[in-house]
Amino acid sequence: MIITIDGPAGSGKSTISKQAAKELNILYLDTGAMYRAVAFQAKQQGVDFQDGKALGDLCAGLNLRFQKDSEQYRLFLGAEDISAVIRSPEMDMLSSGVSAVAEVRRAMTELQRKIGAHGDLVAEGRDMGTVVFPQAEYKFFLTASPEARAERRFRERRARGEAVDLSTVATELKTRDEQDSRRILAPLRQASDAKLIDTTELSPDQVTTLILQAVRADNFVKA
Repeated sequence: MIITIDGPAGSGKSTISKQAAKELNILYLDTGAMYRAVAFQAKQQGVDFQDGKALGDLCAGLNLRFQKDSEQYRLFLGAEDISAVIRSPEMDMLSSGVSAVAEVRRAMTELQRKIGAHGDLVAEGRDMGTVVFPQAEYKFFLTASPEARAERRFRERRARGEAVDLSTVATELKTRDEQDSRRILAPLRQASDAKLIDTTELSPDQVTTLILQAVRADNFVKA
C-alpha cells in the first residue's frame, strides 16, 4: 500500500505524513529531504548547478539513509547526519532548482520507486501522486491559505533559532511556489484522483484523522 501526500511548503504535509505513517506503522518517505541532500552535496563539492550531467553523476554516488530516532526521522549522507543543515532557507531554494534538472529528477524518482517497492509507505513530496507513484492506492493533496502557510513556516524557523520576519518568509514561499509550479519537469500540481484537503483551519491531528479514515474505510488497514 502506498499513500501519497503532496502539497506546497507550509501546507502541513511533513507533520501529517509522519503522523499518518506512525499511526499505520509503515515507512515515511521524505522525498523533499532527498532533493535537499542533492543540493547540499552539490554545494559541498562545488558542482555547477546548471550542469545536468555532473548533478546526475553526483546522484549516482549518493549514499542516503533514513533513520528513525525516537520521534524524529533523520537523514544521513554516508555517516553524516544532515537532517539539520538541509533545512536552511538556502537549501530550500537550491533544492527547488536541482529538482527541476532532468538527470536529478530521473535518479531520485528511480530511487524513490525502489524504496516503494519494498513495502507499505507514506510518501511526501510535490509529485508523488502525479509522477513517482501514479498508481498509489491513496492520494492526498494538502493546501492552505498563503497567510497560514507563511505563519507556520515562520514559527518553525523561529523555533530553530532563526532571526527571520514573517514578511520575508511569505516572500520566500511565494518564490518557491512559482518555481515549483512553473517548472516543466514534474511541476507541483494536484493529481486528478487525489483528495484535496484545505488545512488552513485544521490542526495536524484533524488532517491526519481525515486521511486515516479514508484509508481505513477501504479496509486496506484494520482500525
